[in-house]
Amino acid sequence: MKTKLTQLLNIKHPIIQAPMFLVSNVVMVTEAMKGGIAGCIPALNYRTLDELRAALKQLKANKVEGGAFGFNLIVNKSNLKYKGQLEVICQEGCDFIITSLGSPEETIKQAHKAGIKVFCDVTDLRFAEKVQQLGADAAIAVNSEAGGHRGNLSPEELTSQLSKALSIPVISAGGVGCRADIDRMLSYGAEGVSVGSPFIASVEAEVTDEYKQACVDYGADDIVMTQRISGTPCTVINTPYIQKIGTKESWIESVLNKNRKLKKWVKMIRFSIGMKDTENAAKKATYKTVWVAGPSIEHTKAILPVKDIIAKLVS
Repeated sequence: MKTKLTQLLNIKHPIIQAPMFLVSNVVMVTEAMKGGIAGCIPALNYRTLDELRAALKQLKANKVEGGAFGFNLIVNKSNLKYKGQLEVICQEGCDFIITSLGSPEETIKQAHKAGIKVFCDVTDLRFAEKVQQLGADAAIAVNSEAGGHRGNLSPEELTSQLSKALSIPVISAGGVGCRADIDRMLSYGAEGVSVGSPFIASVEAEVTDEYKQACVDYGADDIVMTQRISGTPCTVINTPYIQKIGTKESWIESVLNKNRKLKKWVKMIRFSIGMKDTENAAKKATYKTVWVAGPSIEHTKAILPVKDIIAKLVS
């Protein structure tokens, strides 16, 4: 499968192992590179800049021909670590950066100076055209089948629309769990795919066995949207705990969110509480099972090594 994405990153297969909060790690990305794809880690998975720098050094040491690695940056004001993270990444170097939730302008400027490519998450044509004007190397089309914070348009609608309008490559994010899904996305005009949820149930993922097994036991019909995690609609597995707490914001939040001055603070509090529940569920046994995933877990039938998950995707 030779595409513009494989040429951009010098990888064997047009697949990015998507950056997943609390899930992605150096070992997973190393195995992704060995499998001939690109791997990406959220910079926010590291609490300190020293830890981020150590991860970059380790991945550079582990780099193999036919594979690539990158980091995901939250580029809006909510990420107080953004500038420091960008500086460290540019100092140490990597193959690419994926930007999310904000303007990528500064990231593109600094990354290109360091010889790093920048791919930007987009959910509509307007923002995609904007990042192309800013110099992005590719647009990641986050569609309605993505896990976590997803877009509103179907893979076909969003990917087709962007691939026809843009001159930069379009990478489809969401809804890929097998080779047939990859072929489908490429037929819509994508030059590659970003795959996340199937890699949660990997041997190398540093999350609980319960989280991994949930991705095996549950399927596409068990994925629901909730506002109780970050204040922004997010896809999670519909566990008994999610059913108990509900997926809508509380009536107090609903009232406070109508107040412009208070809305920002309500969302910040909800985000903090929701992220703590998510972290606890991912890293240790807890009755608060908040497991983020997308409908592509439908194809997850066992907990496997990363190399075997890649083999299933490309064969």
